[in-house]
Amino acid sequence: MGGQPHNSSELPPFTLTGLPGLETSQHWMFLLLGVLYIVSIVGNALILFIIKEVQSLHQPMYYFLSLLSVNDLGVSFSTLPTVLATFCFHLRKISFDSCMAQMFFIHLFSFTESGILLVMSFDRYVAICNPLRYATVLTDARVVHMGMAVIIRSFCMVFPLPFLLKRLPFCKANVLSHAYCLHPDLIRLPCGDITINNIFGQFIVISNFGLDSALILLSYVLILRSVLAIASREERLKTLNTCVSHMCAVLMFYVPMVGVSMAARYGRHAPQYVHTLMSLIYLFVPPMLNPVIFSIKTKEIRQRFCKILLGTKF
Repeated sequence: MGGQPHNSSELPPFTLTGLPGLETSQHWMFLLLGVLYIVSIVGNALILFIIKEVQSLHQPMYYFLSLLSVNDLGVSFSTLPTVLATFCFHLRKISFDSCMAQMFFIHLFSFTESGILLVMSFDRYVAICNPLRYATVLTDARVVHMGMAVIIRSFCMVFPLPFLLKRLPFCKANVLSHAYCLHPDLIRLPCGDITINNIFGQFIVISNFGLDSALILLSYVLILRSVLAIASREERLKTLNTCVSHMCAVLMFYVPMVGVSMAARYGRHAPQYVHTLMSLIYLFVPPMLNPVIFSIKTKEIRQRFCKILLGTKF
């Protein structure tokens, strides 16, 4: 639908979308998403509580895990209001400024998660390749600096996005493809020149996700080289086992992201609900499964989980 161009100050609300073509399944979808939200919020909150309470977990690896749990809570809470309104109460309108704010926080937490996974891979690299220097390299002060660097980098990359969008005129139908606001979705709506937006968007994706994934891969190449130098097969497996939870977290974050990108580029003729489901997997699955995986693979967290949830200690 066309129309007269108008700037952000007079822009009508955006219209959020549930699952196009599956309107009869919206309530079931809300129940599923509700379960994912509960598992994510409760699981990550328990991870934070356990790490705070268990003195033996006051180590760099678990400080980074705490940061990951806080970030996953941020992802859940940034999408919760509009997902709840869209699927449960059928309220599909969102103001321009609210949409910009939600877009900012969703992408901020997404970029931050990539950085957290990178510093966690560095933690595993130091622990395995330079174990005697672990305590001197990853001091509490350095862990704080690394965490702050990840957050500041993500903020600086995402901060310009709302302003680059607000400068553009809008004259198309303001209907979004999801139940929340994402930059790739919003960038389709302006009728002005979006060259700068596209260039900047590609730049921050490559410099953040591309660089982080390459450095994570490099860290695991170095880790694998160090592990293969260990003579004992049992020791090799024991050492690699300390990386399993982090590798799972990396795969859960990057595989859905690649799937969303591939679907957007090569699946343009696929039904819209396919793209929506891919996006939901990308945003909902990592925050839900991260606490599950780390609690299964970490004995202290697993035991405290069992004590809290089942009243037993294994």
